[in-house]
Amino acid sequence: MNTLVIGSQWGDEGKGKVIDFLTEDADIVVRSQGGSNAGHTVIAHGKKYVLHLVPSGILWPGKLNVIGNGVVINPTSLVEEMTYLRGLGVEISPQNLLLSDRAHVVLPIHKEIDAAQEEALGDHKIGTTKQGIGPTYADKVRRIGIRMADLMDPVHLEAVLKARIMTANEELVRLGHPAANPQETLSAVMAAADELRSHITDTIPVLNHAVKAGKNILFEGAQGAMLDIDFGTYPYVTSSNTSAGGCCTGSGVPPTGIDKIIGVCKAYTTRVGAGPFVTEDAALADYLHGLGREFGATTGRPRRCGWADGVVLRFSAMFNGFDEMAMTNLDGLDACEEIKICTGYKLDGRTLEFPPALISAWERCTPIYETLPGWMSDITKCTSWEQLPPNCKAYLKRFGEIIGCPVGSVGVGPDRSQTLTVPH
Repeated sequence: MNTLVIGSQWGDEGKGKVIDFLTEDADIVVRSQGGSNAGHTVIAHGKKYVLHLVPSGILWPGKLNVIGNGVVINPTSLVEEMTYLRGLGVEISPQNLLLSDRAHVVLPIHKEIDAAQEEALGDHKIGTTKQGIGPTYADKVRRIGIRMADLMDPVHLEAVLKARIMTANEELVRLGHPAANPQETLSAVMAAADELRSHITDTIPVLNHAVKAGKNILFEGAQGAMLDIDFGTYPYVTSSNTSAGGCCTGSGVPPTGIDKIIGVCKAYTTRVGAGPFVTEDAALADYLHGLGREFGATTGRPRRCGWADGVVLRFSAMFNGFDEMAMTNLDGLDACEEIKICTGYKLDGRTLEFPPALISAWERCTPIYETLPGWMSDITKCTSWEQLPPNCKAYLKRFGEIIGCPVGSVGVGPDRSQTLTVPH
């Protein structure tokens, strides 16, 4: 079975853990969009791994991992991540990690342009991670990008790098920033290319042959569906299609090759960066941060926190076609006497079942809450559905009813083993 796992909120839902849990039955794990602006944190056997570009399947021996054509790859960051993982005892070779030759390349100068563009927005900053993702996708759409295939020939690579650095420096100067040192960019990318060349190939036939052969493929999404360039809180979104459709365009596997789609959500809601957040709650944020939770894997910055947003999740489940929801961080609500779920938005006297398109409308929305009693007990030691407190079970059941998608599994702690199956 080929399964797609998508974040259903604004990212950071704990997809890495869900993917890691599902990888045991997979032959291949595929990443199909985004870049090093994403971060998956996986805790397995008491050891913590932070992944940014490399698929989570790399932590399992005998699995093939593929970074697809829809991903934008920073070669130097990828080499650093591979070195970091090897230092933790993870095996990485061309036999278990393949890079699409059609994936676009993030250059160091893209990061400088990203920071300059963000600064130029002043009070209207998007809140990007300044990893150069947006400028790289812009190059792709403008048809001036450099792709991983360009890394295969050092002479050709040097020529295209020099040309792109020159035009990028012109853009930096127009933004009021000094030009970057061309030699530093050139040296860094050329050195990384030498390390990555043996991993680069045409991954599209590899994946489609695997589909025909009946292999089990797990597609891991990065960020979350509400950061999708088309469906998210535009313009406070990322630069790729983080929804289910992006999996197909970003991997070369057709929609008919996907058998199951699983959404991932937290028991509450979090967001990093700017943008509307109707259920944001300062008291809940203080509580979660006080537990040491909700700090970004990529940036380390504290996440904005709020109650579960049924409007966002209902919309996300609809345009992604979720078969079920995997909930994480349920134990984060263990000490809450009452737990809220947003069932609708109130906007200018109207009740909305789905979020509006305009940011100005989002910002005028107020939440309509349904309040449920908490369970006020530690669920981290629970090893089965039957052991969960009655109020906890009731919350999960009502959650699924509100969003129109059943909860199929629930995380009661950070470790791989702390995942429970929810009977339908």
